[in-house]
Amino acid sequence: MTPLAEALFDALARRGDAVVVEGHDENLTASRIVEEAELGARTLRAEGLRRFAPVPVEVDNRPTDVIDLLAVYRAGGVAVPIHRATPEVRRRQMLDLLGPSPLYDGAATVVFTSGSTGAPKGVVLRGDRQAAKLAAIRDETGWPEGARTLLALQLTFSFGQWVAWLTLLTGGTLVIPERLTLEAVARRLAAGGVDRLPAVPTLLRALVETDAPAFPGTVLAGGERLPAGLGGRLREAWPAARLGDIYGLTETGTSDFFVDPDDYDAAAGSLGRPARGIDVRVADDGELRIRSPWGMAGYLQDPERTAAAFDEDGYFRTGDLVSRRDDGRLALVGRASEMINKGGLKVAPREVEDALATHPGVAAVLVTGIPDQATGEAVAAGVVARPGVELDPEALRSWVAERIEKYKAPSRIQVLPALPAGRTGKADRGMLRALFRKPRRVR
Repeated sequence: MTPLAEALFDALARRGDAVVVEGHDENLTASRIVEEAELGARTLRAEGLRRFAPVPVEVDNRPTDVIDLLAVYRAGGVAVPIHRATPEVRRRQMLDLLGPSPLYDGAATVVFTSGSTGAPKGVVLRGDRQAAKLAAIRDETGWPEGARTLLALQLTFSFGQWVAWLTLLTGGTLVIPERLTLEAVARRLAAGGVDRLPAVPTLLRALVETDAPAFPGTVLAGGERLPAGLGGRLREAWPAARLGDIYGLTETGTSDFFVDPDDYDAAAGSLGRPARGIDVRVADDGELRIRSPWGMAGYLQDPERTAAAFDEDGYFRTGDLVSRRDDGRLALVGRASEMINKGGLKVAPREVEDALATHPGVAAVLVTGIPDQATGEAVAAGVVARPGVELDPEALRSWVAERIEKYKAPSRIQVLPALPAGRTGKADRGMLRALFRKPRRVR
């Protein structure tokens, strides 16, 4: 087994018959997880599984998904979580990448992410680095022993994986909602008995608009940027909660920057402080680059992309553009691949989002570039109204044009029931772009 597997099974062995995974209609004790994972591992070995060979594992956040992933670790294989609802074409793309590779040596997990083209990238993570990174996150966050953590994250997502494993490593209980929907998560929070809520800001934004009771525990935002405005709304809606923010990439081992709950008011809207053990540089073009001892082994079947992902000094090219605030903290400006080129003028979607988010009737906003015959690209925005508010797109366009440079104001605004989100729950600009490509109804 890898150090990751050893650490997890050692932690579970100490828990005996204690419930460590709590589902909607099924609870798992530590002893049951160990026994069934061992049985699964024996089956995999009997079927000819070689050490460090990849094993696709179908998941959709059922309690028993934890057993299936741990069975692969126990057998010495490399777990490759794939969501059960993944479209067949996409699934085939993933499976086609799982051929022989030297990158598997010492690996524990392959996490599939998408690049700017939407094609899956198989990020190979070594078991020793994953185990060491979990220990580092524990220290950085002061993760407590015995915490009850709501898993409102996909297990195909590196954020969801480290939250699950760290909860089990620290003697906690992983609480899994009935489904990963707003309604199911809100119901489970309202039922109480949860100490920690790691979640993407898209879900947090939706939760504060519900009439669910205020959450009194620790909130850890991650996976996408937490705008300062949303953070402020969370603090107002949930005054007893402790709010933190985490920035990181799967390729660097996740969790590279932290906004600590005790420092939230001062650091809101920034990346916060760099994690101990990583090196950070900002390139001349504003790109954030990170060198981490916990980084990936590489991209599956793509040595050229792996090599291009790092600069000559071994810093990973994140593709995120940053600026330095007056207080010295770094703040995200946008992704280089997301910058909108409007007739030669560059527009950062996040700057437009921040402006629109200050409108009192806007609950959520997402901005993207869409094709335009005159300027090459135009700025388009999808907005979600606050409950009881009716937004007029033309009035909103005029309003925001008075607050930012006019060329940055959206040419088109659609009012949506919710922001389009991908399988990990993060707001998806590509899906928004597709909405604007659909023909508009003629009234």
